This record gives sequence, structure tokens and C-alpha cells, in this order.
Amino acid sequence: MSTRYPIISVTGSSGAGTTSVRNTFVQIFRREGIAAAYIEGDAFHRYDRKGMRQQMAQAAAAGNPNFSHFGPEANLLQELEAVFSEYGDQGTGRTRHYIHDDQEAATYGGEPGTFTDWELLPNESDLLFYEGLHGAAAGDGLDLARYGDLKIGVVPVINLEWIQKIHRDRATRGYSTEAVMDTILRRMPDYVHYICPQFARTDINFQRVPTVDTSNPFIARSIPTPDESMVVIRFANPRGIDFPYLLAMIAGSFMSRANSIVIPGNKLDLGMQLILTPMILQLMQRKRRAA
Repeated sequence: MSTRYPIISVTGSSGAGTTSVRNTFVQIFRREGIAAAYIEGDAFHRYDRKGMRQQMAQAAAAGNPNFSHFGPEANLLQELEAVFSEYGDQGTGRTRHYIHDDQEAATYGGEPGTFTDWELLPNESDLLFYEGLHGAAAGDGLDLARYGDLKIGVVPVINLEWIQKIHRDRATRGYSTEAVMDTILRRMPDYVHYICPQFARTDINFQRVPTVDTSNPFIARSIPTPDESMVVIRFANPRGIDFPYLLAMIAGSFMSRANSIVIPGNKLDLGMQLILTPMILQLMQRKRRAA
């Protein structure tokens, strides 16, 4: 953790909805005049798309059919930890961008499935914002979680997560439902061992729960809408959280446990704004005092 150069990390698996959460943070940063440096977890994949396919084939031939981006072997996690450490100490570091599709290729000038060149983070930034798979990863000599001043988990119930991934990958990447199913099955051991444990290290988890039938996510015609969902918000340390204020401000909300509040799905952005804005401003106050 760092007072002068705070780090916020948003962690969630593929299809969890971390990009939507990032957009809320961007709104807060813009409104409060906070200059953020951004890191995407995909930038620290070890292999580009072609190389990843080759590594998957080699791993399968060697008897490992579960090689995936969820596991440490497919990522540059030591390098990511080094960036977290450098930023926390000096406010500097480097990153790159993974080009997902033709639209991003037009923006970044590279081929889909490849990386841009490494580049330095902005010289003057108030904080570092990470969004990806491993923001709270730890174990085997690695501890990314210890650098996060505010760690957020985005964890839809698993059937909803799968529905979101299936619809996204079919719509934007041209995959068939069967191909996405194969990916989900291949990643499951790494999901259990490397993704799930992170949500016990986060400060706040946002878990969207559908209120419609998602029993078979592989035939769902649409993603449950916010109006068809509730969001469970769990605080690792509820001390200092003004629950009466949140209950008064968010219509339809209630507390399910001493450290958890449940809100309507269509109030997620409002709930995040009310909860996260004071926390971010506290980080900025600490930063100013340290300076």
C-alpha cells in the first residue's frame, strides 16, 4: 500500500463486468479532477493470440488440457507486481495494450491479437487504476494484493458470468456457443485455484444476482437486465461504512448481513458512486497530507 501513490485494483474474470465498473471509476475521476494512470490486465498476458494458441496446443500434448489466461504461467505477473511496486514507491511504471478486435486495431495501429509497444505511464498521475484478472493475486512468492489501497471484486453468480461471456464472445469475437463452452471448461481449474481466492482479499465485492431463471446459461437468449437483478455488496471491513445513509439513499436496498447491503441492479452505478467516491477522496487526502 502507498500513501503518496495509491493503487486501486478492480478484479474479475472474463465476462464478469469489470469494464462497466471501470467506467464508473472514470466518471468519479473526471468529476473530482483526479488524474489516473491506467493498466489493463490483458497487457500483462505472456503471449499474443497466436502464441497463446500454440502454448495451449503444446500444453495439451503434454497432458495439460487446462492451460489458460487465468493461471500464472500465461501471464507476466512478476512484471505486473514490479510495476505495482515501482508505482507505489515512485509513481512511475510502464504498460502496453492488448489489441482485441478490428476497432482497437484501427485505434492502435496493430493487428488484432497482438500487443502494442511498452510505454511509460504518464509522468504526473494521482493514482494507478488496474482492471483485470489478477489485481489481488497472491501465492508462490507473488503478492499483488498487498499493493492495493482499494481492491474491488466484481463477481456475478457464475451462471450470469457465463451468460455475459457467451453473449460478449459471440457478438464481438465471432465465437460459437460451443467454442465458448470449451473455453469455460478449459479454464475451470485455474478459475478455482487462482481467480476465486482473490475475492477473499478484496475490500469490497460487487456480486450481481439475477432474479430470473438462468438455470441453463448456454441457451439463454439474453443477458438479464439490471431491472432483473439484485447486487450484493460485501465489505471486508464494515467499520466506517454509513449503512443508514446508503439505505436511505438507495431505494429498495436492505442489509442481509452486518457487512453486506443488497441493492436493486438498476441502482448499481448510484451505489458505487455513493460508496466509492468518499473512499477515493480519502486516498487523495492522505496523498496531499503526505506531500
